[in-house]
Amino acid sequence: MLDDVVAVLACPHCGADLDRSGNSLRCAANHVFDVARQGYVSLLPGGTKVVGDTAAMVAARADFLAAGHYAPIADAVTEELADVAGCVVDIGAGTGYYLARALGDSDRVGLALDVSKYASRRAAKAHPRMGAAVADAWQRLPVRTGAAGGLLNVFAPRNAAEMHRVLSPGGRLVVVVPNGDHLADLVSALGLLTVDERKQERLTGQLADHFDLVSQRPCVFPLSLEAAEAEAVVAMGPSAWHADPGALRARIAALPQPLSPTASVTIATYRPKR
Repeated sequence: MLDDVVAVLACPHCGADLDRSGNSLRCAANHVFDVARQGYVSLLPGGTKVVGDTAAMVAARADFLAAGHYAPIADAVTEELADVAGCVVDIGAGTGYYLARALGDSDRVGLALDVSKYASRRAAKAHPRMGAAVADAWQRLPVRTGAAGGLLNVFAPRNAAEMHRVLSPGGRLVVVVPNGDHLADLVSALGLLTVDERKQERLTGQLADHFDLVSQRPCVFPLSLEAAEAEAVVAMGPSAWHADPGALRARIAALPQPLSPTASVTIATYRPKR
């Protein structure tokens, strides 16, 4: 893990700065966290019990994103963060796909936070200037106050107070949420979980005490998916917890190929209130 990434980390137990100590990270109170051989570090407080994405869900997401199906979302996020200085922290980063794209060939560093160790393993290798840590978005984030120049949040939980704490006063938060008609044809055909039509409205309300909305724009584009790709897009999302893989595969196989659902999301940019 790069020293520039370690420089933004904080102890999840006491909030003190973390510094490198051999192949571990240590705070002044002597809380120690080992960096795994895959390059990530777990910064979950002891005794924390969380359910993160499984290895199968993470693998499905990695394959689907690597095929470029959601590249328009990554392009839009990259544009929104293009002039952000300092470390970019992705909360609920998954495999690190969007953060890696946002960093590109710049000299900025990135920190991918996700509650899944399987996701963090992949994120740690997603970009040479990116580090990864296992963390729970609903608890105190293991990030120093004001250390993030930019925050990214794509299809992930949002803890407004903590995001405000770690974002620098002049920083920027970019949030991506699905619209009510996201993948509607696929959702309808397969009986998947639906998206709340008022999701964007609720998001702005959740953030209102800590952030001002700067801009928001739709990102809508068609997809062309073979059966295995349609299965992957289900397997990487919340419907994966409720769908029987065998039954899902059979239902997808019975649909006309290729499938052509429409991706529909909103990309909103916020600035922290002072």
